[in-house]
Amino acid sequence: MTTPADRLLARLRSFDSVAVAFSGGVDSTLVLAAALRALPADRVLAVIADSPSLARTELIEARKVAADLGAELVEVRVAELDDPGYRANTGNRCYFCKRTVLSAISDLAVRRGITHVATGTHADDRRALHRPGLRAARELAVVEPLADVDLGKRGIRMLAAEWSLPVADKPATPCLASRIAVGVPVSIGRLGLVERAEIAVRARLADAGVRPRDLRVRLLGKEFAIELDPSARTALERSPGLTADVLTELNGLGLTGAGRVGTYSSPALAPAISDSARAS
Repeated sequence: MTTPADRLLARLRSFDSVAVAFSGGVDSTLVLAAALRALPADRVLAVIADSPSLARTELIEARKVAADLGAELVEVRVAELDDPGYRANTGNRCYFCKRTVLSAISDLAVRRGITHVATGTHADDRRALHRPGLRAARELAVVEPLADVDLGKRGIRMLAAEWSLPVADKPATPCLASRIAVGVPVSIGRLGLVERAEIAVRARLADAGVRPRDLRVRLLGKEFAIELDPSARTALERSPGLTADVLTELNGLGLTGAGRVGTYSSPALAPAISDSARAS
């Protein structure tokens, strides 16, 4: 009886060569690790798309993971913000993002003589109700080895742990634009504000002995929200005045309007906003 690892490696061996759309998260790291096990190293390329929507800490960590795996990593600059569909953020932003990112990676693959571009899309993604980015992948004939062998998130983490990958238990880390509510235009200013806000919240909580596993600062038009995993939120609530201090600090960074603290649940994107709450 074949194992999930056997099926994944067999799928990767069916490709002559592969460029992995790499983020440093558990999904794309598993694809990259499998490719390096299945193919000669000179037929495998990790490619990370660098833009204002990628947090600098994530870029640094991705570089380290690729180096630890012994993969060649190429960083390509992409400009999702040049696409009006992406900036408008009307609910299908991910389509325009993936089209930009995967087109850039596909162009690089052609230049390098690599036959396939692979993503970390998995079986759970294909079953999701709203994944506009998958349409861009289909249009560009990108391969999805995890989904092809019916690996979902739970199986991915199990196999990543079996292979001792350092990201096996890494929390989900979607792009910074995912924190901006549908209906609020994406801009380089808002992306930078989200990144600075999350750094500031994490640092303030660490000073108080609270180290969240999951943290999001979401821009909700004229309001904003901090979302924490249940354990971190409970710890925050038990610390008198800390919530007020955190919200005040974010006001000082430029987040305006009322702020609130909520519980993070995955998967989650910033929700759509009503016209009355829409930012001007």
